[in-house]
Amino acid sequence: MTLENLTELRIDFSVKSKNGIDFTLAAGIVWILISWIWTLNFKSYDKSVFTFIIGALMMPLAFFLSKLFKTTWTNRENPLQALGLWLNFSQLFYFPFLIFSLIKFPDYFVMVYVIITGAHFFPYAWFYKTNLYAVFAGIISVGAMTLGLILPIEKMYFLPLFMSVCLITLTILLFINCTRKKVSRPE
Repeated sequence: MTLENLTELRIDFSVKSKNGIDFTLAAGIVWILISWIWTLNFKSYDKSVFTFIIGALMMPLAFFLSKLFKTTWTNRENPLQALGLWLNFSQLFYFPFLIFSLIKFPDYFVMVYVIITGAHFFPYAWFYKTNLYAVFAGIISVGAMTLGLILPIEKMYFLPLFMSVCLITLTILLFINCTRKKVSRPE
């Protein structure tokens, strides 16, 4: 395989899956719900557990949005297909830190979750051949840490709200990026 072939496979995957906008928009919606959870008058531990539960909406919502946006979830002709799944699974190895936070520092659970989610976007910059994922991985991770350091505990709902705004902005930029790739791509 040549570098040109690999580049073409990445662009093909990017265009057919529309840079993963079904996932980023679904996540943006889920994080709005998580922000609402963190406004409730419950203990941080309970809000953290509800955060996990609401997170289960991510995949069904992404699947629905994939139908709406007509994105390709499975591209068996493209050998990079399996890599996308592996990149997503890599996030699971951060979960012991998330569980530690849940048990020892539940007030900061949502900050840790935002950082993990944001940081896991970084390799998608290569995968979808767009630096947007790398830029937003940095913005989300550093932004969440900064907010976590300056916000009082009762204002932690701003963290998932920040995440949602970042994800919706990323979705719009990814759509524009994909449209440009599609237009410049020879048929």
